[in-house]
Amino acid sequence: MNTTGTTLVIGATGTTGGRTAARLTAAGHRVKAASRQATPVPGAEPVLFDWYAPATHAAALDGVDRVYLIPPLGDADPAAVMLPFLRQARTAGIHRAVLLSSSAIPEGGPAVGAVHRALPDLFGQWAVLRPSWFMQNFTGTHVHAVSIREEGVIRTATGSGRVGFVDAEDIAAAAVHALTEEHAPNTDLVLTGPETLSHDDIATITTEVTGRPVVHHRLSYEQMRDHLAARIPAEFAALLAGMDRAIAEGSENRVTDTVRRLTGRPARSFRAHLERETRNGD
Repeated sequence: MNTTGTTLVIGATGTTGGRTAARLTAAGHRVKAASRQATPVPGAEPVLFDWYAPATHAAALDGVDRVYLIPPLGDADPAAVMLPFLRQARTAGIHRAVLLSSSAIPEGGPAVGAVHRALPDLFGQWAVLRPSWFMQNFTGTHVHAVSIREEGVIRTATGSGRVGFVDAEDIAAAAVHALTEEHAPNTDLVLTGPETLSHDDIATITTEVTGRPVVHHRLSYEQMRDHLAARIPAEFAALLAGMDRAIAEGSENRVTDTVRRLTGRPARSFRAHLERETRNGD
């Protein structure tokens, strides 16, 4: 493993950014932890960063040679702010960029897909992580986790569609590999857990592990879109509801061995993740 250089972790207090920063610092790597409040992160140098405040970008890039990119949350066109930053990063001496995308978004696809397409032309060393849906969506602060805790309900438009849900810890482990190994992947990497599960399965496992009854309410695309639009911008709500509809049609019914190949250990199952979180009092 290459221990030289400094990594800028954007979104260093988020679900994958925080875990990636922690793994990097634990392994002895230098990290600049970027967030909108420059929140302190153990072992890292905090730095102010806001995608929509270009005045914060130069200082964040100062002294770093690689970057972990978390797109701005809820933006249906993140390329508008990300591509100017990435061009600035290249000029500043960044030589490796690792982008967090999604298994649901191919190169050149909507939203961050345009950034994916541009990355190889901007950097000689790069990777695009395309994880499936996060297991943490059911145990953190995501709308699913909140509705499970408050109502014992999961609402989706996924029907009986199956997903290779992946643990954010496994995503972070893959990110560290992509950022620090001598040879960059220079490809996109689809990350999944070890099995595919429907949201009915998620409800059943959650009920069994926590002892609290949880059910899956199947909504139509329109019902899901409107449900989300009460909380987030309408355009993004439509995008997410469309992803649910794609899951219902089988788009996420796959498992890869990428986590094992990159990290040398198998991806964690949802049941194991939930048991760990329950023990930790999440």
